[in-house]
Amino acid sequence: MNFASDNTTGAAEEILAAIAAANQGAAMPYGNDGLTRKVEKKIAEVFEAEAAVFLLATGTASNALALSVMTPPFGAVYCQAEAHMNVDECGAPEFYTGGAKLLPLEGADGKITVADLENALSRTNNGVHAVQPAAITLTQATEAGTVYTVDEVKAVTAVARKAGLGVHMDGARFANAVQSLGCAPADITWRAGVDVLSFGATKNGALAAEAVVIFEPALAKDFAFRRKRGGHLFSKMRFIAAQWDAYLHDGRWLHWAGHANAMAVRLATGLMKVPGARFSYPVEANELFVVLPGPVIDGLKKDGFEFYLWTASQGETLIRLITAFNTRSADVDAFLKAALNHAEAYDGGHDGGHDGGEAQA
Repeated sequence: MNFASDNTTGAAEEILAAIAAANQGAAMPYGNDGLTRKVEKKIAEVFEAEAAVFLLATGTASNALALSVMTPPFGAVYCQAEAHMNVDECGAPEFYTGGAKLLPLEGADGKITVADLENALSRTNNGVHAVQPAAITLTQATEAGTVYTVDEVKAVTAVARKAGLGVHMDGARFANAVQSLGCAPADITWRAGVDVLSFGATKNGALAAEAVVIFEPALAKDFAFRRKRGGHLFSKMRFIAAQWDAYLHDGRWLHWAGHANAMAVRLATGLMKVPGARFSYPVEANELFVVLPGPVIDGLKKDGFEFYLWTASQGETLIRLITAFNTRSADVDAFLKAALNHAEAYDGGHDGGHDGGEAQA
């Protein structure tokens, strides 16, 4: 009954079986084994591109090292204010870029807009005294649980191109976004103007499996050295590759993400019936941010449900709920039943007058 994060889940059985299978016999180290080569090619094929692919184990390393090839130490990287890159990576982007500065942009629903970016770029006029615009990073799906459409990505990257900025995408929940949009992975990456993708699998059933996918050849030139110097070139790379091999097999990655998204919709649909419930953002992937009465939240906590309290305006109590590749419908239904019971106890059974915000798949 843990809805705190998709990081709280275990790994899929298929992933664990693939790791066990890779444990048979010997293989060359540092990515020079056949399985790693196969997986690098397999990931590139997912994107229908001649991309350079580098396997890593953590999202923080993927994001920070990806940015390191896109900006000089005196560069500016534009990000959404609540982006994981900005608030949850302990300065790793600044460290791996040698000092580049993250410049957060406010934006509705967790997104950077054309207006946000153009406004920020228009203020860059202090010459040698200021960091110089170098890159922009988009989070897909966003930290608000929303998803950039293909047209939204294209619009932002067009502004970036005009200004000479590189474009990075943090795809920790990339699979959830692809499933939500129903598009090809290429459509929201290189075809839409993205240069580098941090492609995540860990949150969607893997044990520790991330990849940096570089669509712009010039940026791939020295990434291998940066990965090694940063301490993220694994000697037994085949165990990361095995996870990716299982993850991509027969579309599992999209199936698992689709399940997580469906459980989020199930949860959102039920919460709209809870008196006092209101959504802060549209539900478009596998994250939900919902305002609930304090006594309802207290009751759910006492029942043993796990979730995070989130910052909210106007003194409201907001919680974040995340569904995962293996979230059980029974747990979702139990949460909803408990929430309704606590809400009825709180307001004497009155079930009207609340503003159940709109949720969408």
